[in-house]
Amino acid sequence: MYNLAVFGNPIEHSLSPTIHAEFAQQTGVEVNYDKILAPIDGFNHKAQQFIDEGATGFNITVPFKLDAYNFSTKLTLNAKTAGAVNTIKVEGSELVGENTDGIGLVNDLVNNLGVNLKDKTILILGAGGATQGILLPLLKENPKRVMIANRTASKAQQLQQDFAQYGNTCGFGLEKIKNEPIDVIINATSASLDKKMPDIASGCANHAICYDLMYGEQTPFMNWAKDNNASMIADGIGMLVEQAASSFEFWTGVKPDTHTVIKNLRS
Repeated sequence: MYNLAVFGNPIEHSLSPTIHAEFAQQTGVEVNYDKILAPIDGFNHKAQQFIDEGATGFNITVPFKLDAYNFSTKLTLNAKTAGAVNTIKVEGSELVGENTDGIGLVNDLVNNLGVNLKDKTILILGAGGATQGILLPLLKENPKRVMIANRTASKAQQLQQDFAQYGNTCGFGLEKIKNEPIDVIINATSASLDKKMPDIASGCANHAICYDLMYGEQTPFMNWAKDNNASMIADGIGMLVEQAASSFEFWTGVKPDTHTVIKNLRS
């Protein structure tokens, strides 16, 4: 029996238990998966308590991904470059920290939506933790280049420097986005949470694949993409399921099928 959970604050809204229950049923792997609300300053204590009770591993969501990074005793390359951990596996006395967010995004784009990222120009809006978490897996797909545009240009330029060794990146301010088509646009800003759309040149969306990391509703970014002739528009529900599948495989060694789970969540 795999004793698993997700930590967050708030946590009530989390779909992780539903997703992992479907994975367990489908694969025949015995899983017990709970939601754990940790106090804002009490992640380490709660996580240690869960480990002492016989945890196999756990997921970590907002606002504890940095706490989980520091709590881990060993980090994968994904986790190191992301600077955050969303999955921990308990291996004896070792706590192995992984970040499956970027893997989830790439798997959704490539396997579910049929997008070939090789030699494509990708524009990411935002230069926060979400962008840092998805950059390495995107660069591993050998795009022509990944452009990072952010309200504060220096943050985008910092990410460009940090990830230059992994592929062709550039960073600049949102106002520098040109009014010409781009292959793939990913919204990694928190603007959708505030029901807003960053003020950028609309011509870049023409025939672009537009992907919002947010899910659960038609976002302002998705509406903007539709109004500006995007060729494909997607939200982050596929990424949510794919990053969960990656965590499930990290713990159990078994790779679940994600298609029916995505379909069930959408309905």
